[in-house]
Amino acid sequence: MSYWEQLDYPAARYHGDKGEVNASFRPADTPPEVSSPGGSTAYLATNEMTGGEFGLYKGELAARSAGAKTHFHRAMSESFYILSGELELYNGEKWLTGRTGDFLYVPAGGLHAFKNVTDEPVSMLMLFAPGAPREEYFERVAEMTRRGGGELERFRVRHDSYFLENPEDPAPGKE
Repeated sequence: MSYWEQLDYPAARYHGDKGEVNASFRPADTPPEVSSPGGSTAYLATNEMTGGEFGLYKGELAARSAGAKTHFHRAMSESFYILSGELELYNGEKWLTGRTGDFLYVPAGGLHAFKNVTDEPVSMLMLFAPGAPREEYFERVAEMTRRGGGELERFRVRHDSYFLENPEDPAPGKE
C-alpha cells in the first residue's frame, strides 16, 4: 500500500490552531464506581467524558461469575480485551476461552455473552462505540434483574440490551 494516497480520516472536530489542555487522567488506584460480591466496574472513559465517541470500562469478575447471557445491541459495538485470567466469550456461534491479551470485537447486532467458569477472578476492558450512557446500566442491572418482568425488559431496552430468553436460542452453557 502506498502512503501517498488520500487517506479517509473523519472530518475535523477541533478547529483551533494551538490545541487545548483537556486530557483526563485516572490513577490506577482509583476505586471502581460499582462493586459487588460478583465483581466490579471502573469507569475509565464515559460517554459524557468522550462526547459520545466511546465508553471504556474495566470489569472484574469474581470466580464462577455468571457475567451476561446472550444478547445484542442495536446502536453500538462492544469489544472485550482480557487483562488477566480467563473469560468464556460467546461470539454468536460458539464459546471461546479468552486469555490474557485476547480480544473480541462484536459489531452492532452481534450476539454475544460472557462468563467466568474458573476458580480465579478475571479482569477485562469493555469498549462501547459509539459511546452510550452505560453507567446506570452497570449500577442498576443487579437490582433490575431481581425485579424482573416488564420493569427489567424496559430497563434493558432503555440501555440497548436485547437478551435472548427463548429456550431454543443459544445461551451460555448451551453450546
